[in-house]
Amino acid sequence: MGRLFGTDGVRGVTNRQLTPELALRLGMAIGTYFGDGARILVGRDVRCGGDMIVHAVIAGLLSTGVKVYYAGYAPTPAIQYNVRVGGFDGAVIVTASHNPPEYNGIKVVGPQGIEASRDVEREIEEIYFEQRFRKVPWPQLAYDVKPYPEALDVYVNGVVEHVDSVLIKSKGFKVVVDCANSVTALTTPKILEKLGVKVVSVNCHLDPLFSGREPEPTPETLSSTARIVVDLNADLGVGHDGDGDRAILI
Repeated sequence: MGRLFGTDGVRGVTNRQLTPELALRLGMAIGTYFGDGARILVGRDVRCGGDMIVHAVIAGLLSTGVKVYYAGYAPTPAIQYNVRVGGFDGAVIVTASHNPPEYNGIKVVGPQGIEASRDVEREIEEIYFEQRFRKVPWPQLAYDVKPYPEALDVYVNGVVEHVDSVLIKSKGFKVVVDCANSVTALTTPKILEKLGVKVVSVNCHLDPLFSGREPEPTPETLSSTARIVVDLNADLGVGHDGDGDRAILI
């Protein structure tokens, strides 16, 4: 049997290795694994071609009778947190994390908000390669995708509630935040501002081509941001990757 999943989901160059056809069938396999009626949250980063991939995945999920809730642009940790507190059965995230801009990927999250284990990935791969897709009868296809825009606010408020906000506000911190032109621009500045932090935003406008810098936060890609931290006498700098599951402190 072949293998689809790598170290962190299924990844490939968009429209070459990671095609709409693959995304559709993988969505069907994932939906078959979770089961008819499962509540699945779906989110994505800003990568070029992401809309094409996410719609293919959603089509595959719907064909198996899964109930899809679509969060749209959201960092991976935000989707994971919403799965845990929102009672979802799992999630699918369309992202290639820190990979170069031309890549995209599909990762699966389990019911506790934790990325799928290798055993779960093997089960999904078996369904995919054996084409054991569950295709529900047409009356069961009446469920439409439900928008889930509250995912970002649930996450932001959840983070703030889990830290000592009074203490942080008393410090008067100044923090430089480099969001790699991707989805953490929708959450990290808001979290820090709610905590009374003065935020200096770098690469915080959404850009599917990552024109500000490469998505992977390294000493090289964060060199300009590091200089800003020094020049502004900031207390800290934060550099994210493409989907927000990495945060490098400067």
